[in-house]
Amino acid sequence: MSDPRLTPDPARMMQSEPAQVCVPLTDLMRQPGGPRDRQLLLGADVTLMDAQGSWAYVQAQADGYCGYVERHHLAAALAITHRIIAPATHAYLDADIKSADRTSLSHGSRVAATGQSDGFIETAHGHIPRQHLAPVDSLHDDPAEVAALFIGTPYLWGGNSRWGIDCSGLVQAACAACGLICPGDSDLQEGALGSEVTDDSPPQRNDLLFWKGHVALVYDAQTLIHANAHAMATVFEPLQDAIDRIAQADGPVTSHRRLAVSPPRG
Repeated sequence: MSDPRLTPDPARMMQSEPAQVCVPLTDLMRQPGGPRDRQLLLGADVTLMDAQGSWAYVQAQADGYCGYVERHHLAAALAITHRIIAPATHAYLDADIKSADRTSLSHGSRVAATGQSDGFIETAHGHIPRQHLAPVDSLHDDPAEVAALFIGTPYLWGGNSRWGIDCSGLVQAACAACGLICPGDSDLQEGALGSEVTDDSPPQRNDLLFWKGHVALVYDAQTLIHANAHAMATVFEPLQDAIDRIAQADGPVTSHRRLAVSPPRG
């Protein structure tokens, strides 16, 4: 049976046009106005398959997730040049940190540069500090380092941004920054990411531990980093404490997987 999260609804496949998210953040929903499944950040590429009234049915190009977004949150695709690498940033009216901030953008947002001036990259959304940007094709090599940028971010079911994120959203953000294709939900991630560790070797940095409905990233041999409803935030937690706590509520670890990433620096 096909997964409706990843399989477009044949009744909604009226067209196939490229489009792009043109707002800082939008919810991807199961039905128009329905519950949030995931979120899409500024600059996310989608395929527009149907548009009726104020809603658009799309498939996200990064992970294949299907759903509805508000139609006015989409625009024609721009040639993306940079991505946000800070936890979050402001886009200013002028190339001046004392000018009005026009909007805030989360880590992972993608923008098209229209110019450069005085330490800022100019975009249609405003002037963004150069320190907060990297070329769109540049990659990190340490998912755990990226995940740590989200420490303190409020927990949000289906969230994918610095304003709110869940366990699978955190893993997806960390993997995406390192060029790893990553599904949006933990059950899909468990079947797609890395290789299973079956020899009882201890967890190491950038391993993934899965439970029913949850995933966490190993930060070091004694510590996990994960977005979780227990803390209602992205936090560091002692690895064994987390295993014991989650086992009482949701059961044991269901798998231990190892990402294929470069060895951590230093």
